[in-house]
Amino acid sequence: MDKKCIVIFMTEDAAQTYNGKPLMLQDALFCPVLNWCMRAWMKKGVMRFFVVCDTDYHDEVLSCAPQGAAVAVGSEDDYHRDIADFARGRWIEEIREAMMPVGSMMLSFHTVPELIRLQQAVKEDIAIFHQNTGVNVLSPDSTYIDPRVTIGAGTTILPGTVLRGHTVIGSGCEIGPNTLIEDCEIGDGCVVNASQAYGSVLGRDVHVGPYAHIRPGCTVGDGCKVGAYVEIKNARFGQDTKMSHLTYVGDADVGSHVNFGCGTITSNYDGFQKHHTTIGDHVFIGCNTNLVPPVTVGDGAYIAAGTTVTRDVEPDALAIGRVRQENKAGWAEKRRALGKKKN
Repeated sequence: MDKKCIVIFMTEDAAQTYNGKPLMLQDALFCPVLNWCMRAWMKKGVMRFFVVCDTDYHDEVLSCAPQGAAVAVGSEDDYHRDIADFARGRWIEEIREAMMPVGSMMLSFHTVPELIRLQQAVKEDIAIFHQNTGVNVLSPDSTYIDPRVTIGAGTTILPGTVLRGHTVIGSGCEIGPNTLIEDCEIGDGCVVNASQAYGSVLGRDVHVGPYAHIRPGCTVGDGCKVGAYVEIKNARFGQDTKMSHLTYVGDADVGSHVNFGCGTITSNYDGFQKHHTTIGDHVFIGCNTNLVPPVTVGDGAYIAAGTTVTRDVEPDALAIGRVRQENKAGWAEKRRALGKKKN
């Protein structure tokens, strides 16, 4: 059982704020310093924290609490009134300076520039930690990894990579170069090259990029490809679906083994509301297709290149929605002759 309760006085650094926040709520590698400290103390067996701060910061303080920690927030009067009941007989340790865990030590700091210098030290510690667990961090100097990130053994992190939030990356992946991933779950064997991903789940052996944008709310199945200049948002994809380049899919449910041709988009927004597209399994979507939802494309359907789909497509049907081509023989020759005559 833990025998200590930590009391953190954020009112002590009120004169040293940046963007209106106390020093203990500043970010170090995208993670609030308060969260760094709580997690470091929890590793030493401390599970109870009382934070004394202004009411404006109560919600932000509570959001810093790691899983399993007991956290109370209040004014100094609240502290004197409630601490005995909250501590439940534990020894109370008061912290009146902003602190940052570096290695096995807790170092105090008084300004944001001092915090930035401490951040450089912990940045190197994080890279070394992951290297010791079998992760190949090629360039720690140009890589930024949030302390809450988990990375599997055998994964390579290439230069220019930024990993933020509660991101989990599997084994045998290649992440980067020049990639930003935030609050995502990345399965084993994935490649994410020069792209950005937020709040989404990627299965195993997914290839992303270069220059792809995965917006929040996406679930990408095993073996999928989210290729060059592809953007997806609030969409779910079955396994082995391919979007190789220049495609936008938003607010959609897409089956397995679907092929998106270059230039395909879902026109999910009509200026007032978002609408949903449903695409079945084994669908082939030709280049420059516009899917105007709400619309459903059945299993095994083909959509001809250049089609605008405004009605449901039955399974195994061919949808064609474009102007019929007409060739006017000799027109170009006559046009050139007319131009010479005018000149």
